[in-house]
Amino acid sequence: MIKVKRKEGFILRVTRVLREPTRDSLDLYLYVPDELGLNTNVIAEDVFYHSAIHSRRTYFSTEHQLPLVRSRLEGRGHLDPERYRLSMSLYAFQFVTAQEQTTRDIIERFRDEGSENDASPQELLDHIGLIESILRRVRRNQPTEDRLIKYFANIDNYISWFTQQEMLAISAELPDLPSYREVRQQIFALCEREENYRAAQQYNSERATASPTRMSNKMRLLRRLIEFPVTLKDKPKELGGGEQRAVKALVTGLVMMVISALVLKLHVVFSDVTIWFLLALAVLYAMREVFKDDLRKTLWQWLRKGRPKWRRRYRDPERGTVVGSQREWFDLKKSSRMPDEIRRARRSNVSQRSETVLHYRSRAQMLPTRFLSGYHQTRETLTLDLELLTSLMQQGSHRIFLLEDGEVSSRKVEKRYQFNLIARSQQGDHAPDIQRWKIVLNRSRILDIEEIPTLNDETPRAGKEAPKANELAEYP
Repeated sequence: MIKVKRKEGFILRVTRVLREPTRDSLDLYLYVPDELGLNTNVIAEDVFYHSAIHSRRTYFSTEHQLPLVRSRLEGRGHLDPERYRLSMSLYAFQFVTAQEQTTRDIIERFRDEGSENDASPQELLDHIGLIESILRRVRRNQPTEDRLIKYFANIDNYISWFTQQEMLAISAELPDLPSYREVRQQIFALCEREENYRAAQQYNSERATASPTRMSNKMRLLRRLIEFPVTLKDKPKELGGGEQRAVKALVTGLVMMVISALVLKLHVVFSDVTIWFLLALAVLYAMREVFKDDLRKTLWQWLRKGRPKWRRRYRDPERGTVVGSQREWFDLKKSSRMPDEIRRARRSNVSQRSETVLHYRSRAQMLPTRFLSGYHQTRETLTLDLELLTSLMQQGSHRIFLLEDGEVSSRKVEKRYQFNLIARSQQGDHAPDIQRWKIVLNRSRILDIEEIPTLNDETPRAGKEAPKANELAEYP
């Protein structure tokens, strides 16, 4: 199952958990309205891939307490400090990721105009209680060895500060109603306790605490330190470099051979060097420059058609061993060239010929036997930045007229665009899973994301599904 959430601005975050099967594939089809005039001359495929698509894989465990239990055993001297750091980082990473998503869902429910799915006061109180219990479990067995304290302090410092920021973000969206008074008081009490706790532990200097900028930058660094040991190292490599040089040499040789033969023929026809001979020679060299580039481009496209454009090798961050590889494709296509199963999922009253499709494709081969001991799953996070497409959008608004109570009124309506995202995911020999989302955005930001049931869904939803109130509920 794939989850698609929006982040700040125009960023979409696509996440999925990859089970133990060694092979997996992912296809993303982004349907862009044809009125934007998107083509390879406007935005090159390579530019969009390197600027707008970012992928990473991290270790993942559905047994959320397992990394914490491991860290306690390692903290008692059973395992080395690096394993302790890895276990604590994995637990903290999954905790902050779940809390981040839960906070975003709660805020969106409050911001959704006209929605009746606002988080109830009891829901929020349960969420606060769950956060407090997780923090207590993390701090229950604080290590005493100097080589372990530094890892624990960094992680504990960050999750304390991060929790305070997420709680304050929720409180800023709470309605000014008496029913939410207790929730606001509980949030403020939790934030004050965390503030005093960090001060008592002397995690941050007075200069850092007094400057929000310094504190924010320090916490960004701590977040990177937490993510580093659980994120598989990878570096995309562009394929076909040697083939491209070979094609260039081959085309240049063929064209020069033909031109040389024609020059010899001209020398026979024109026995002397005359103005006509020079004119014919100029025409031949002009034709060489024109046909050489076209022939090279055509031959290169034919040779690389259907073949991957980039490759990633995933390495374990601790040992440096290769644990998998991934091949990637990216193309701009017409909607009429889509597979039948994707066209059925995209069913719409609007003719699909009026859309351009951005197609991202990946095929991965992982080696779970080389994973870190105790882990057999990874979590793939792919961010898709649509900001490059905003330059093609028209900014502005228009007015519509309504008849209300016998009087004509006008309202200002902003110009919005609707994209469709279809994802096809397959793991091992299992049947592929196809999902579809409708994305509404303007030139300022992504306004709404709604998952639309496909023909493969057994229980179609009527209307928009309310977002999950608390992803931290998965934690025991």
